This record gives sequence, C-alpha cells and structure tokens, in this order.
Amino acid sequence: MPGSKPSDPRISPADPMGIARAVEMLRTGQVVALPTETVYGLAADASRADAVAAIYRTKGRPDFNPLIVHVPDLAAARTLVIFDERAENLAAAFWPGPLTLVLPLKQGAQIAPAVTAGLPTIALRCPAHPVMRAVLQASGLYLAAPSANRSGAISPTQAEHVAASLGAGLELILDGGAAKAGLESTIVALRNFEGAPAGWQLLRPGPVDPAAIEALLGEPPIPLADQRIEAPGQLASHYAPGKPLRLNALSAAPDEWLIGFGAVAGDDMLSASGDMAEAASNLYAALHRADASARARIAIAPVPPGGMGDAINDRLARAAAG
Repeated sequence: MPGSKPSDPRISPADPMGIARAVEMLRTGQVVALPTETVYGLAADASRADAVAAIYRTKGRPDFNPLIVHVPDLAAARTLVIFDERAENLAAAFWPGPLTLVLPLKQGAQIAPAVTAGLPTIALRCPAHPVMRAVLQASGLYLAAPSANRSGAISPTQAEHVAASLGAGLELILDGGAAKAGLESTIVALRNFEGAPAGWQLLRPGPVDPAAIEALLGEPPIPLADQRIEAPGQLASHYAPGKPLRLNALSAAPDEWLIGFGAVAGDDMLSASGDMAEAASNLYAALHRADASARARIAIAPVPPGGMGDAINDRLARAAAG
C-alpha cells in the first residue's frame, strides 16, 4: 500500500494507523473515502440516518438515487436481504468482487431509509479490495459507499481524484493506490420475489460480463421497461466532466483534448493495444486529466462494443449527456 507522504493532508496511507482512524470515524457517524477495486467510495455507517445524510451532503447527491451497501461476506448479506438460490450462486461465483446484487430488503433490517431511497430493495456488494475489507471487518459495520466524488462528476480511481472533487466536508481519504478495475460494479437485479415477474435485469454494466451472469443463471436478462432509478449510475447524465465531451472522435479539433484508443492516438490513451481491461482501468484517470487540461473541450476515440466495451460506452454516453 502506498506509504509516501501525501500532498493533501486529508490523504492518509492505508496502513494500520490509517485504518484504525477510519474505523473510529465511521463508528461516530462520519464519512471516510475508501479505496475499492472498482472506484474510491465515500463510506458511512448504513444504519445511521445522520451518517447517510452526510454522504448525500458531501456528494451533493439527489436523494432519489439509492446507495450501494458494502458487506464483508455472504453471511452479513443474508442478515439484510432475502436470498434465493440464484443469489447464492451469483455470490459464490463473483463475491468478493465487482458485482452488486439488488435484492428485497428484509423487514426489520437495520438500514437507514435514505440508503434505499424508499424502495423495497437494496443494492449489496462484497468488495475485494484489502483496505475496504479490513475496514469492514474491523468496524463491524455495513458501509454505504457511493463513488467519492461530487454527484454526477467523473468517478475517482485515485486518492488525489477524491481530494480534488470533494470539499471541506471530507476529513480522511485512505490511499489504497489506483483502482484496479477502474469502472463501477456491474449491477444485477433479481426478480420474481413475492409474485413479481421472473428473471433478472442488468441495471448497470461493469467489470463482470453479463454473458457470464447469463450462463450461470441459464436465462437472458429481461429488458428494462421503465426509467425507475433503482441503483446508482442509472441517471441519464452521470460520470460527467466539466467540459463538453464528443464521442467516437478519430481526430481532435484545436480546442479539444483527444483521448485515444487502439489505432487512434491522442493527448492521452486508454489502451494503445486495444485491451479493454486496460482501457477500463484508465478511463476515469484520463477524463480527469482531460478535464484539468487547458483545452475547452474533450474528444474520445471509438471504443468497440461487447463485454467490457459495453460498460465503457455506457459510462461515456452518460458523461457526454452531461
């Protein structure tokens, strides 16, 4: 874990001392920025209304947008939601990891109402990052943790991104290095609980390939029929830089910062070899650099669809809509 002296006093090494401080703050209802394998999260005790309110206040997040709750293991998840065989199989295959499951909330579960935005379901994930897992284990808490940036802005994949995006309302950022996956988790909602239509739906593409989920569940996803916001990342405008973003660019105008991919070179590069995992890992860092550049606009090269490409293009489409 990084141990160099940070330039921002809010950034702390994710060593035992830093983890202990984070745990103490979380237990008193404060928010802390923590690394995960997807992006950095702004974490707080999911059972406390005041702590969850601090997340919304720090992010400037709409209160109709639900939060993902992070749990240390499957046993913890079972205390909060109704699990069936499909959920058990998905958790066994992809947890710990970048898969979020939307499942019916158990009656009496100790979750602040704002976490679910009034819905009967909750989004749960068991993260793989060692720092986040250490905090979960040491605190004994279930942590609501959306991305640690201003609502709708570019997601953070480094501690410095968090510091640049969030203001004085945040006191501690644990530095766990650059996020490995670089894209928010895949979100899957399982249906047919208590008489609802059968099947599953992909609410947000991400690092876990929907084809792998389809193979495990033995059926294709149900198309999304409405625009109900049931999980993070479903807003039409999201993950947006502060400058206009042009997609599928093969070259740049004089006032554009070009982010390249494959054969399209630019001021920055997602992956010169066309590697989708590398592109996903580099996406948000490249957008942060473009946003900080002196150019007035941003252009980005085409990214082919399919697999991780669908997740990247989902984020780009929402970023361009901003």
